[in-house]
Amino acid sequence: MTANAIDPRRPDVDAPMGVRRLLDRADAPEVRALRGHRTLFAPPPAPRRARKDMIAIIERSGLRGRGGAGFPTATKLRAVGEAGRRPVVVVNATEGEPASRKDAMLLQIRPHLVLDGAAHAAAAVGASEILVCVDRTNRAGLESIGRALAERAAAEPGGASMTLLAPPPRYVAGEETALVHWLNGGDAKPTTTPPRPFERGVGGRPTLVNNVETLAHLAMIAQYGPEWFRSIGTESEPGTALATASGAVARPAVYEIALGMRLADLLAAAGTPEGVGGVLIGGYFGSWLSPESTANARLCNDALRPLDAGLGCGIVAVLPESGCGVVESARVLTWMSAETAGQCGPCVNGLHAIATTFNGLARGSRGTDAQLRRWATQVAGRGACRFPDGAIRFLRSALELFGDDLADHARGNPCASARRPPVLPVPRNIEGWR
Repeated sequence: MTANAIDPRRPDVDAPMGVRRLLDRADAPEVRALRGHRTLFAPPPAPRRARKDMIAIIERSGLRGRGGAGFPTATKLRAVGEAGRRPVVVVNATEGEPASRKDAMLLQIRPHLVLDGAAHAAAAVGASEILVCVDRTNRAGLESIGRALAERAAAEPGGASMTLLAPPPRYVAGEETALVHWLNGGDAKPTTTPPRPFERGVGGRPTLVNNVETLAHLAMIAQYGPEWFRSIGTESEPGTALATASGAVARPAVYEIALGMRLADLLAAAGTPEGVGGVLIGGYFGSWLSPESTANARLCNDALRPLDAGLGCGIVAVLPESGCGVVESARVLTWMSAETAGQCGPCVNGLHAIATTFNGLARGSRGTDAQLRRWATQVAGRGACRFPDGAIRFLRSALELFGDDLADHARGNPCASARRPPVLPVPRNIEGWR
């Protein structure tokens, strides 16, 4: 046990000292039940008034959100806690990125760690209500959290109320204003801001929206303290993160990494028997990195920023050396264009035109990528939300890395690997926003 933990009541439990923190004892099914979990973690305090001491501890830890934006967690906690009305805490377990598996895994192997984090967050901001939002297609996650909530209601009454809800499986449904809009009875589509959810969210009350992994880290900090959390990672981005390695890897899995770890070391752990033709970092809002870039790239936002990339939600998808980045990018852009919320022209018309043109070039239509680059400039920064900006980031990185291949495709000379099985997961687009 380290100093400065929140309400330390388990001094007999040693903190995990390696990189495996969230995944510590992941293979021990007994800790998935509340009884086993409580042998490791003390119950969170009951929610009363906002607790500045708890927020200060999270601030000292340097924890940043693990949902993609990397926003300082303590800043969000403080904004909600000082908003003046009884707030609400929302657990965001939508995980709309098709290549991500980390949140779904946490819901199954550490459900009580996630719920403890939500309860600590509620105590920090003075909330008595927690809404747990799990993608309705994630049946395993819904069942796991449902069991965990039933256990807590029977064994630990008196804490913040926790309600399980199932939003629709749309890519943008996990954006915090979209999730709040859905909880308020609307479509799961982003809304214009201000006000932000921390000012006026669910039911008009200040609302804290945090990703599953963020809350799991928060629970660990509450138990072991900020100095323990900062003992790994980098100065500006401390701690560990979960990374989903997929694509042409021998051992696809969710890996827990120290922030700042060399990308090459993660690829070595996952195995790349077919070589590396490119690596998609950060998901479908992310960027393609060249094989040369992967040699020295490090997995934290500060190090990836000069490469026009970011860690995002921790996706590391490998394109094999023999793969076709043009076809893979065309598939993703087509899927993204169908996931638009339909709320602005740059998104509806711009992404559709970009996906259609990119697909046409990939299939042998004569032309150049100049039109795509011009449209990218016209769309970027002009959407009603950040969705088109993410799609444009992906497009630009594809044009940068696979531009010569795209030109060959457009001239009717596609690479032989264009017919190989796909690498990146592209789910079926599901209609409806409620």
